[in-house]
Amino acid sequence: MNHTLEQAIDQFRNQAARYRKSRRYYAGEQDLQFASEKFASTFGNLFREFALNLCPAIVDAVRDKLKIEGFAGNPDAIVHESIDRIWRANRMALRAGEVHKEALKNGDAYVIVWPGADGRVQIVPQSAETCTVHYDEDEPGRIAWAAKTWRDADKRTRLNLFFPDRIERYIADDRHGQFLPDAKSFVGYGDTPQAALQAGTLAVQSNRFGVVPVFHFANNSDIGTFGRSELDDAMAVQDGLNKSVLDMLVAMEVCSFRQRWIAGIEVKIDPNTGKEIAPFTTSMDNVWMTENTEARFGEFGASDLEQFLKVKDGFRIDMASVTGTPLYYLMPQIRGFPSGESLRKAETRFSQRSATVRRSSVRCGKT
Repeated sequence: MNHTLEQAIDQFRNQAARYRKSRRYYAGEQDLQFASEKFASTFGNLFREFALNLCPAIVDAVRDKLKIEGFAGNPDAIVHESIDRIWRANRMALRAGEVHKEALKNGDAYVIVWPGADGRVQIVPQSAETCTVHYDEDEPGRIAWAAKTWRDADKRTRLNLFFPDRIERYIADDRHGQFLPDAKSFVGYGDTPQAALQAGTLAVQSNRFGVVPVFHFANNSDIGTFGRSELDDAMAVQDGLNKSVLDMLVAMEVCSFRQRWIAGIEVKIDPNTGKEIAPFTTSMDNVWMTENTEARFGEFGASDLEQFLKVKDGFRIDMASVTGTPLYYLMPQIRGFPSGESLRKAETRFSQRSATVRRSSVRCGKT
């Protein structure tokens, strides 16, 4: 059994839940498991996936500050001209932003660089879920091997292993099983999927470049480790913000029809259930009346919704505090920066965080 193949599959599985969670929170798909029974009975499934989602602002605030400043290395003008031509041909002025966003959102992003069918260099950004790398223990920071997995058009699972001297290709005919089957299900991928599954021969492609052609962009990471999403510290605060908004919605529903009370009347008991029978139906088109001269009616006072707004804004402040995002990104209506110098001081931590995506061949700065 190929040990590297087994290790790659384990890494894919270990990272999958983390990447799925950060993607869900960025997209606003935050299940309201903490919603109260009162909220469920009042609104049912109307706001089942409701979220006042600040996660995109956390990621996009940093991404919008990143740009490619230039290329480091060989100062030769001809080399730089070739690099610029390759960069433009692969539309990296646009796609670099995709890599930044992926790294900030999930903690990791990947790019595969390899000659295409026409021999020209192709730079292909990859999503975090489809790639993984293993760093050399003797030389931290150097990628010893990398892996990429995906489903082909026939719903088979493909997996490539990248080494400094070769690329190994595998396939698993597991169309109705789990996305990433066990290592024993994989066989070598030959000239065609059918031939590979029949012969089980390993297809090895030579790598003449001497380095793993997969580049790992790890956000807020240590040397030789996977990155951390910008949302890691924000997700718990996001849950609290969602909860505060749900509570406010329930309070608004209650306040829109004032809660009334009555005392001094006899409440009937249901002979079948033994439970009290409500003497009146509460609705806007019903009037409560009784012949009992001892009865007293009243209503509860109005709720102060201003307190809910303060709590909601408090969570925005907490979000800015734990993520280092300037508060005006999360509260556009805020005022209080009397000068450009005050604004720069407020952005100090944010500016230092803006260029944390590691690069091996390009420098990253902020606008």
